[in-house]
Amino acid sequence: MLEVSDLGAGYLGENVVEGINIQIDAGEAVAIIGSNGSGKSTLFRAVCGLLPVSHGRVHLDGKDITGRPTHRIARAGLAYVPAERHLFPHMSVRENLVLGAYPSRPDPSVLKLVCDLFPRLEERQKQLAGSLSGGEQQMLAVGRALMSRPRCIMLDEPTTGLAPKIAQKAYEALQALKKTGMALLLAEQQVPLALSLADRGYVLENGRIRLEGASEELERNTEVRRAYLGVA
Repeated sequence: MLEVSDLGAGYLGENVVEGINIQIDAGEAVAIIGSNGSGKSTLFRAVCGLLPVSHGRVHLDGKDITGRPTHRIARAGLAYVPAERHLFPHMSVRENLVLGAYPSRPDPSVLKLVCDLFPRLEERQKQLAGSLSGGEQQMLAVGRALMSRPRCIMLDEPTTGLAPKIAQKAYEALQALKKTGMALLLAEQQVPLALSLADRGYVLENGRIRLEGASEELERNTEVRRAYLGVA
């Protein structure tokens, strides 16, 4: 569904990520694991067109989307949920969701899917987005992305600022989303949560892929256990 080949991208002529090769199949969840500053957000911004690619290619469902404007990449079926969420705080929950479908009209079946995944959003449709709790705002950011009916969704640090119980609830919803057949690519520091959802994972270190493998393999890997799971 999504294939990134030899990708390099960065800022002011200096690559932050270099030689990145990853792929995600339909119905698969893949985790990008790395510490702060490892290049996770830079990678996601480059894939979705928010940051120029210095070299390499990005393919979505076999079509080359490298260098396309971000709005065209979104319409092609790739959604991005940034760690900052970027909601419209003075608009209602429902208005934020409706905007997620732009320029198309919101599909009632997709809105139902979002409300089934996140019942709290249905309860709070008239509430201003800026007045929601952190967990509710994260639900809304994901729900708004789903309104565009993507085939692949990228989530950057989806548990940022969330209490452990709320983070667990968020991952339960992502597990349900995965079962619909959507491809998920997530960048995360909460490694146990990420690997509980992901089929495979890549470890990003200093802008390069250091390790890759099935989630079970990464959980057993000594380096991963020491650096990200806090055990020897």
